Amino acid sequence: MGTKNLALVVGSYDDTAAASDDYQALRSGQDAGGYEIVGAVVLVRDTDGKVQVHEHGDKTVGHGAAWGAGAGVVVGLFAPPLLAATAVGAGIGALLGKIKKSRDEKQFGVDVDEYLAPGTSAVVAVVDDKWADRVEKALDRADKRISKAIDSDDYDKLREAIEKSADDVVEQINS
Repeated sequence: MGTKNLALVVGSYDDTAAASDDYQALRSGQDAGGYEIVGAVVLVRDTDGKVQVHEHGDKTVGHGAAWGAGAGVVVGLFAPPLLAATAVGAGIGALLGKIKKSRDEKQFGVDVDEYLAPGTSAVVAVVDDKWADRVEKALDRADKRISKAIDSDDYDKLREAIEKSADDVVEQINS
């Protein structure tokens, strides 16, 4: 993965149903061969600010092995504090500290309050940057969209930390 140039593509929605519809359209576009998605999730933030992570538009993730590297990496690249609030594990915590420093230096991730304000949803995807424009256009119901370059080294390190911490995450959730 380290040789790819990656992009984070985010669409923000006032309507959760529109976010789910665009997520399904995004997956259909991939299935039709229009582009390739490394990982994608739908994030839903209630009016109290609590965030739920959905994969496949309707399946909540964050419990057991379903959390996995895919959803965790996408969330961590979008907004490291959201991953920190959802996942546990020393490896993830230490890496998120480094990513936060990196974010401050490189404008890593996006502004959560702008793209996932309370009472809104977002579709967040990680793609090879050659597909970023197509993926961004696929989110046609979004109120606003953004595409940002991702350091592939950050992606690889975060994915590895989440994979190594998966057992810790499951144990913490089940305790």
